[in-house]
Amino acid sequence: MTLGQKIKELRENAGLKQRELAFQLGIGEGYLSKVEHDQKPLKREDLTKLNELFSTPIEELESLWLANKVYSIVRDEESALLALKVAEEQVKYKKFKNA
Repeated sequence: MTLGQKIKELRENAGLKQRELAFQLGIGEGYLSKVEHDQKPLKREDLTKLNELFSTPIEELESLWLANKVYSIVRDEESALLALKVAEEQVKYKKFKNA
């Protein structure tokens, strides 16, 4: 699931229209539509607003937000999977080193 798909799911489950959620987030309805279709990014601070509106764990929203950022960087790279594996090892090493 992408962040856009998650936002759309949360919005629909709450019975909100795009314009209503867009107003609460302080963005345009057209922009929200593009966010829900993974064509535009949200600002990180918007995740806090979504967390407050829908009582969704912030960790889940942040994970999806970061995944979108990473994907936008590597999507056209031939060695994307290898790069992601290397990055995963670096994150694991950093956690181990800091523990």
